[in-house]
Amino acid sequence: MEKKMARTEMEVGADGVAVITIINPPINCLSFDVMWSLKANFEEAIRRDDVKAIVLTGQGPNFSGGFDIAAFEDLQGGNNGQKPEPKVGYFAIDVVTDIFEAARKPSVAAITGLVIGGGLELSMACHGRISTAAAQIALPELTLGFITGLGGTQRLPRLVGLPKALEMLLLSKGIGGEEAYKLGLVDAIVSPDELVETARHWALDIAESRKPWTKSLYRTDKLEPPEKAREVLKSARVEARKRSPNVQFPSLCIDVIEEGIVSGPRAGLWKESTTFLELLFTDTCKNLVHLLFAQRATTKVPGITDSGLKPRKIATVGIVGGGLTSSGIATALILNNYQVILKEEDENLLESTIGRVKDNLQNCVNEGKLNDEKCETALSLLTGVLDYERFKDVDMAIESASENLHLKQQIFADLEKHCSPNCILASNTSTIDLNLIGGETKSQDRIVGAHFFGPAHDMPLLEIIQTQKTSPQAVVDLLDVAEKIHKTPIVVRNCTGFAVNRMLFAHTQAALLLVDHGLDVYKIDHACTKFGLPMGPFRAADLVGLGAAGASGIQYLQSYPERVYKSMLMSVMIEDKREGEASGKGFYKYDEKRNASPDPEIIKYVEKSRNMASVTPNPQLMEIPDEDIVEMLLFPVINEACRILDEGIAVKATDLDIATVMGMGFPAYRGGIMFWADSLGANYICEKLEEWSKLYGNLFKPCSYLTDRAAKGILLSSP
Repeated sequence: MEKKMARTEMEVGADGVAVITIINPPINCLSFDVMWSLKANFEEAIRRDDVKAIVLTGQGPNFSGGFDIAAFEDLQGGNNGQKPEPKVGYFAIDVVTDIFEAARKPSVAAITGLVIGGGLELSMACHGRISTAAAQIALPELTLGFITGLGGTQRLPRLVGLPKALEMLLLSKGIGGEEAYKLGLVDAIVSPDELVETARHWALDIAESRKPWTKSLYRTDKLEPPEKAREVLKSARVEARKRSPNVQFPSLCIDVIEEGIVSGPRAGLWKESTTFLELLFTDTCKNLVHLLFAQRATTKVPGITDSGLKPRKIATVGIVGGGLTSSGIATALILNNYQVILKEEDENLLESTIGRVKDNLQNCVNEGKLNDEKCETALSLLTGVLDYERFKDVDMAIESASENLHLKQQIFADLEKHCSPNCILASNTSTIDLNLIGGETKSQDRIVGAHFFGPAHDMPLLEIIQTQKTSPQAVVDLLDVAEKIHKTPIVVRNCTGFAVNRMLFAHTQAALLLVDHGLDVYKIDHACTKFGLPMGPFRAADLVGLGAAGASGIQYLQSYPERVYKSMLMSVMIEDKREGEASGKGFYKYDEKRNASPDPEIIKYVEKSRNMASVTPNPQLMEIPDEDIVEMLLFPVINEACRILDEGIAVKATDLDIATVMGMGFPAYRGGIMFWADSLGANYICEKLEEWSKLYGNLFKPCSYLTDRAAKGILLSSP
């Protein structure tokens, strides 16, 4: 059966209310087809004598999930098969403002479910808004590198005030129906069953002057006085530059808001439309849109998700091994209604780990993400134990001990002994080959890697690792868990370091080599943060702990000896009790609040490492610009990513883009490691690596996948 075109439909009731419904399942995305249909229906309703008022709603549980990003991707690629706007600002000004909002008949939006982006903008152009409490309301356009395009920058400040509008726009921070009502963004909260009927009565009340007829675009009662508004906007600019120093779209969004306040809302609409179009075609926007589709594709795993398997119900999860990661995993699970059995070796450790879980939950309460009742409900799902007796009832067990092979092997032996034969046996190892951890386990098909990133309840990525014997069912089950705990999964094959940490290790190795050859530790970290990484490799090593970083290094040395650079820098620091942030000093020194500052003493450890490596610092290397430092640190990451693809560890290059953004902190606005690599060109990357390998050894030697694609002019990310 042929799918009907995305559209709107209108039905006029005996009460004289025309109900216009957006129909584009599953979330009623807007598209050019929808917008043309909506215009036609509004014009008909305005024209008809039997229509007194209009209600705008969405089919099913959602009002509208915003504009279909695929349409923007088509426009960016110049392959637009749809009917776009005839001129800049046509929909925002000529249609939404001059037809919908300026109509001589009032309109009321009946909103529920997703009320996102353009969906919210349409509702704000109506003369009233009725909502359910469960509505999810947001303007997330800035997460994709552009701004609102249907008047959101102009109407939102006039409805909720400038500070809240800036928060919602610049941080893409969503709100619920109840908060929207308190802010004045919606006029009433009703149950889903009463939604459309209440909106009908509200629209008739406006038409018959029983309720005020308000045009959002021209309201001024919520706007601050000019001097105060200027101060608010100035402060927002400072914060935006601090938060996102390498991108322009947050500042441009503020400029558009200011234009509307200073020069009037129609001038603001025009500036919004032109700025929206300019941003849509920037590399930053294209990179972020690429990442959106890459993220959506991570759950499509050839041979797994296309096999027709359905996830089994996982209700109870056992966790073995304490520490920050275990408490984070437990927090993520209980926040999403999983029963958790948490095992520790003794009472003190158990009390400590449960205490961390309580702290995590309390932080959620303090941040407004959780109320006290839900906090208590979540905590009631956690049970602490000192033995494996309760593990007979768990559907999945996660080993989350330190990176000690013998310890992990012992835990797996215990799990096999005490868990049911159908229980999934997962390891949270970040580095160690799963075949080593579970090699003695009899039922190899239920062994899977579940690599959480710390803090596990906050970090969005879950790396799922399958061995050659892992059953597709176990992977499908874990993908379902990832969805329920709101993680983005990437599914990879088994090897030392898997995908994320293999790439990350190449980054750290390059940094250690550069220090031995003359570069300053802090200059390297500065170059990385200037590029857009959240921290440099040495600050990151302090955060993880030098001992943990060193233990992982041993695994890589054993698995990839031909390309490991054997720096002694971390070893000499550990000998002197410089073990990272937790110990108060590592590459940096830390105050009582764990604020980092450079330590002049670090040079003596660097010099000792250089002497042990018999390396003479290269004066030319000491003078290279930040851009070259970044390339020397990240081209080995690209090289390792190419090996990962070549070996079949990762199936899709886009998965590695997501892995580097969500697991390594690679700046999202650059599109991920492989997308960025293709923007530079395989030939350029290969030539640079060849040059450095002659100077510094095999760490930089380009792999065959990279050299072959460079020679043939093929994109690194092509299948």
